[in-house]
Amino acid sequence: MRRPSSRIREEIERLQEQLKLAETKEAERIGRLALKAGLGDVNASDTELVAGFEEMAKRFQTRTKQKASEPAARSQADASDA
Repeated sequence: MRRPSSRIREEIERLQEQLKLAETKEAERIGRLALKAGLGDVNASDTELVAGFEEMAKRFQTRTKQKASEPAARSQADASDA
């Protein structure tokens, strides 16, 4: 069943508001952590800080991917031991 375009627009608008709220919460959390870590006192340009954040994000994303694949690797190893 097709939905009218007005309903789709309303849903998009609702989702955009949810996204904005989620991004605000994430920014506040990261900002609090950055201040707690002493980044408020760092004398660096925005460009330098963004580059540092990107490096840190890559490091944690790699760890997250490795942790996600570990259970599958362990269960395969357990299966081959049996």
